[in-house]
Formats: sequence, structure tokens, C-alpha cells
Amino acid sequence: MEPVFTGIGVALVTLFDDHRALDADATAGLAARLVELGADAIVVAGTTGEADALDDDERLALFSAVRGAVGDAVVVGGTGASSTHQAARLTARAGDTGVDAVIARTPRGLVDPTGYYREVAAAAGSTPVLAYHFPAVSPPGIPVEMLPSLPVAGVKDSSGDPTRLLATADSYAGPVWTGNPALIHMVGALGCAGGILALANVAPELCAAAFAGDADALRKVTPTHLACERDFPRGVKELVAERFGTSAVVRMG
Repeated sequence: MEPVFTGIGVALVTLFDDHRALDADATAGLAARLVELGADAIVVAGTTGEADALDDDERLALFSAVRGAVGDAVVVGGTGASSTHQAARLTARAGDTGVDAVIARTPRGLVDPTGYYREVAAAAGSTPVLAYHFPAVSPPGIPVEMLPSLPVAGVKDSSGDPTRLLATADSYAGPVWTGNPALIHMVGALGCAGGILALANVAPELCAAAFAGDADALRKVTPTHLACERDFPRGVKELVAERFGTSAVVRMG
């Protein structure tokens, strides 16, 4: 299975104005800047992008705006939702925005995600679907042993668990991306597809170097990673604002 992209994907923040209204153009502008700095893909309206605070039309507007701003870079749209029906409905509309793939986080409390991903994949048609394991936000997540049977084109693992990452790489033949910068050096060593990282909003260059095996880059970016983790997603947005002059307004929290 060929990965939708390899290297570093940005788990893109969503920018809002001072009244918490969506600023799709500013978000797309940030995405374009990050591609210029070396990001291989942009993942829009995921957890870092405060997807739970966006309605379907806002997500679709973001997909279209980012797609139009980043040239040939890969764009992945976040279509996960709290129910299978909602996720499938949004996924069915996402293809018209030009995204290269969609990524769908499992709903909270869903023990067996098989039916969820079957319906999302059916709604996606020819658009690849990436699974998304994030048990801290949407427990229990995706059991490793279920991954080979899911109709998906790869998985993002944001568990931050190195043992699970090893187990996934050992038993699952599809592409794997980590969502945790602390494991980006490890996924590079294992031959995994790469990372989809909130940290890449702030330091895409160092994330790419760490994935390529540069231990000094990983050490250098560690303080920024720790700052991003504090008061998420506000911490990420404040760092992005410091570097790029963007809005730090959040809807979540």
C-alpha cells in the first residue's frame, strides 16, 4: 500500500478572528507558509485544528481554502465525528473540495471501529481514508489487531506509546504516521511513513530533520514540543502566533 504522503504532515491549527469567527484565508496562508518551509502535507480540521468546534460547512471551507493555497502539497481533511452518520456525511462532501485524503478519528466509546470505517470508506468513494487512533481524546481507540481488516489507507497513531508503535509496525502492512514528536526519530528508524504533528505548525524544519535521523534536531525542538503540550491547543497557537504573527484565539476551552 503506497502512503498518501511520506515525511512530515502538519496537524494544522485553525485560525479565528477576535470574535472567534473562522478565518479560512488566514489558515490557508499559514498552510502555504509551512509548505514553503518544508512540510510534506497539511492535515486540516483535526484535533489540533479544533475540529470539534467547527461545523461541517466550516470544515469544508477550510479544505477548499487550504487546497487552493498549497499547490501540489498533499491535503488531508479531517472528517471524524462523534457518530458514524456525521462522519460519513461530511466525508461524502469532502471529495468535492479537492483533498487528497480524509482522516477520521474514532468516536468516543466505540469498542469496534470496523463498521465506522466501512461507512466512512463507502462515503469517501475513491478518496483514501486514514484511520486515527487517539485514545487520550477518543477512548478506547483502535485495537492493533483490527488494523489489517479496516478499509483504510493507513493510520495515524497519537497514543505516544512506543510499544504500541512497534506492535503496529510489526503487524500492520499499511502506512503508519505518529502524532507524537517524541517518537518521530523512532518512526524514521522503523521505516514508517512519517508524522502528523501539531509541533510542525511551529518548527516544520526541525521536525523534518528529526524524522530523517538528526538527533540534535530532536533535542533542539524538545522545549518547543513541551510548550505545545501545555494548555493544548492554546499553547500551540501562542507559539505559532509568536513565529508567524497569526491569531492565537481558540474556540476550544
